[in-house]
Amino acid sequence: MRRLALILALVAAPAFAVQPDEVLDDPALEARAREISAGLRCPVCRNESIDESNAGVSRDLRLYVRERLLAGDSDAQVVRAVVDRYGEFVMLKPDASGANLVLWLAAPLLLVLAGGVAFVSIRRRAAGPEDRLSEEEEARLRDILDR
Repeated sequence: MRRLALILALVAAPAFAVQPDEVLDDPALEARAREISAGLRCPVCRNESIDESNAGVSRDLRLYVRERLLAGDSDAQVVRAVVDRYGEFVMLKPDASGANLVLWLAAPLLLVLAGGVAFVSIRRRAAGPEDRLSEEEEARLRDILDR
């Protein structure tokens, strides 16, 4: 029974991350806050959104998001304000532009490059030796080895 309670607590923990005192009265604003929070990473918990995290900094970020929404900011303005404060690390899905574009394209390009190198290497190995000795060179080599 204890195991079942522990498993349920662990599975349900992310659902209880947003405290009742954080929830906005306006359902539309709350839905926007949840959507924004789901796209922001907790700076403490790796790869966990601030909506799911129970860390103190996540609570502060959730409250900050809601404050910005109540102040009339658009979703993009709220995200930009959080990114300006914490850096692009807080975005769970960073934009594929600027310096991030290099990171997005590096892995596929390296994969294609490695595939090309492997293909050329295997083709050369399968072809066998390209430089064969001429009859004159073979005779000279036999002459040297016989000495």
